[in-house]
Amino acid sequence: MQLRRVVRPRCSGRELRAMAVDFPEVAGHPNRLPFEGCLTLVDVASDKAPSGARGHRVMLTKEAAETALPSLLGMAVDYKAGWDGHDARQKCGIITSAHLDGSKLLVGGFLFARDFPEMEEKVGGVAAEAASAMGMSYELADAHVADMRDVVWRLTRATFTGAAILLREKAAYRGTSFRVCRRTDHRLTRVAVAK
Repeated sequence: MQLRRVVRPRCSGRELRAMAVDFPEVAGHPNRLPFEGCLTLVDVASDKAPSGARGHRVMLTKEAAETALPSLLGMAVDYKAGWDGHDARQKCGIITSAHLDGSKLLVGGFLFARDFPEMEEKVGGVAAEAASAMGMSYELADAHVADMRDVVWRLTRATFTGAAILLREKAAYRGTSFRVCRRTDHRLTRVAVAK
């Protein structure tokens, strides 16, 4: 495994900054089931209050998300029976890539398919039948709220500590998504920020 930073100029005049962790490819690995999803939206208020926000909707600023992107690498993905929340003790996968695409914070990684065979059955089945039903939710620590008196809390700093797979309707952001990829679709793990 190798960690490296990459800076590449882009034709549009924008610069792509990336941190990459390269894992060796292992064809047909029985415990790596690739996934991708939209973890959250940046500079957009949540549709409802997430857990821990004392009833406030929240908005993760783009600057805070860009700064926190490297903290997503290696963080666990969890799920809760019923697909309606978080259970940090049900770690069923790992986040290996993250980048911003407009207002979307996109992530990818692997589910531990052999360790959690029910994940491929349930999430894979749901994804195949109705991919729009599944979403994601982030887990944070050290979050800084610009003004706690605001109706919508603006998060200007945070550290990602993980994520959950859940029904989209249960997520604070209904614009999130989650899908299992075909095993051959997964690319190298990267954290990228377009500037």
